[in-house]
Amino acid sequence: MTTKQQGRINKWQEDKGFGFIETEAGESVFFHVSEFKAPRRPDIGEQVIFTVGQDSQGRTQAKQVQELGFVQQQMAQKNQQIRHRNQKRSRQAEFEAGQKKRLFLGAGFYVVLILLAITDKLSWLVIGWYALLGLITYLTYAKDKADANSGNWRTPESTLHILSALGGWVGAMVAQTYLRHKSQKSEFRMTYYLTVLINLAGLLFILIGGDLEVF
Repeated sequence: MTTKQQGRINKWQEDKGFGFIETEAGESVFFHVSEFKAPRRPDIGEQVIFTVGQDSQGRTQAKQVQELGFVQQQMAQKNQQIRHRNQKRSRQAEFEAGQKKRLFLGAGFYVVLILLAITDKLSWLVIGWYALLGLITYLTYAKDKADANSGNWRTPESTLHILSALGGWVGAMVAQTYLRHKSQKSEFRMTYYLTVLINLAGLLFILIGGDLEVF
């Protein structure tokens, strides 16, 4: 790989189309205008980056002479693209890890409900209620996202929260995670967490009260 060097144009003969670059080591290197990679003529005193090669007669000359400012700008843009790409990958990795955690949490909740029903501590009607509300809530989120993308009439956020509080919070969590809908709005998320607490408090009340068949 050819090493790039930095220098300053200290001589330029416009009528002949060539000049000389003073390197950082104090050496003077010839260059021809055909090697100046800019849509203009060189200026005396400007900083450049170049590689050292030979012409057809074996004489040393500067090749691929570029404006230092342009190269620095290109490098800055490239570094910014790399940072954005790395940030995107990091966010994607975090999102996928969050998906697994939320899916495990939702599945774990249903497993606990089933175990409670098996041990006769909870009515199977409660299991059916949670399963039905979870499905309805997920489908409602999916419809709302489709309406948002197509510009149709949206489902009120209060409706989504009511469904969650009634027992559909697992479906809401799955929809927020896998559909990426309503997952960034902090105010909505805080209210959602409140509906989860309300629902779990209601479930605990039912368990403590023992009158499960009425549910």
